[in-house]
Amino acid sequence: MAQIRSSGTRPEKLVRSQLHRMGYRFRLHVKTLPGKPDIVLPRYKTVIFVHGCFWHNHNCAEGLRVPKSNVEYWTQKIERNVSRDKKTIKNLEDNGWNVFIVWECMTHEQQNLQNIFANFFKLRNIIE
Repeated sequence: MAQIRSSGTRPEKLVRSQLHRMGYRFRLHVKTLPGKPDIVLPRYKTVIFVHGCFWHNHNCAEGLRVPKSNVEYWTQKIERNVSRDKKTIKNLEDNGWNVFIVWECMTHEQQNLQNIFANFFKLRNIIE
């Protein structure tokens, strides 16, 4: 468990790299915002969370995997994570922030990631 990082993970670095290539500038882990978002684009009032599929119960193969040992503990832990995520997102949206969640499995292809960001920013009228 000591090897598991909460920030500076490979998926997070890939997302930051892609955003930077697209010309967006951002801040990292702003403590004054609910949930301490992984990436904050203050100019666009947008926050991005980079979630691990297993830890936040994504509906992909990795997210649906159930540990073989201590099942009850891990089930409760993941349920708490999902519950906390919902409260954090609602709080941010109530305060006027655009919230975007990037799942770990989305970071495997950089071109796919670029298209996802472009579509999100276009939908939210964030593109300059």
